[in-house]
Amino acid sequence: MARKFAIRVLLILTLYFPMQLSAQQQSQERKIVRVLTFNILHGATTKGDFNLDVLSDVINKANPDFVALQEVDFKTKRARNLDLTTELAQRTGMTSYYARAMDYDGGAYGEGVLSKRPILAARNVALPHQPNSEPRAAAEITVVITSGDTIRFIGTHLDHLKDSKDRMMQVEEINKKLVDIPYPAILVGDLNDIPESKPITILESKWGAAYKDTKLEYTFPSDAPRAKIDYVMYTPKNRWKVLEAETICDEIASDHCAYLVVLELVQ
Repeated sequence: MARKFAIRVLLILTLYFPMQLSAQQQSQERKIVRVLTFNILHGATTKGDFNLDVLSDVINKANPDFVALQEVDFKTKRARNLDLTTELAQRTGMTSYYARAMDYDGGAYGEGVLSKRPILAARNVALPHQPNSEPRAAAEITVVITSGDTIRFIGTHLDHLKDSKDRMMQVEEINKKLVDIPYPAILVGDLNDIPESKPITILESKWGAAYKDTKLEYTFPSDAPRAKIDYVMYTPKNRWKVLEAETICDEIASDHCAYLVVLELVQ
């Protein structure tokens, strides 16, 4: 009697657990990443004080795998001589990379990137600008996500002037230098222009845009959003699927809403 019961249990275990393992493997094999873009107003808040904990709280609650930060100071006087990218990396438990766009206020001003995954390679891609305009940059990192796939994550901040001449040059440079590279890529940041503008249309000739698969989320200003100028894009267009998107509008942390998008890398 006991022997028959043991055999029956063994058969059940043999049949059941492979199915469970297969389901678990399928879940792990989904290549899902959470990406966040956040213009951090050089560490200041909209109240005029300086509070990195408010910024890190927004990031930690969003639980992203990758973050692109814009308006990031590196050891400037106004940022209390702090390296803001490293400070936020410590507060969020992530690794970081900083791309200087220009010297400023005793330090530098540029782009920051945070990653839950080890950074295998990184580069600072200088973007073109007119002689009297602010320099801009794109911060690119290469990482291996949990599925074992290698991807590139790029954060940038395009020119803010009403005249779009600099933005036009910058998007052309992004399409020239950051698209035709072997690994799939995600491009995020404050692009300082609205959907259907010429610069955004140029980018969308090469990159998919998350808002087209979800809904148009206004990202600026954070206290009453009425314009979309912060984006998540991806290439190749057929390799990424948009699963979710939302804005996180903390009107104290920054004058921009953070923009969170969940993407899946597909075959």
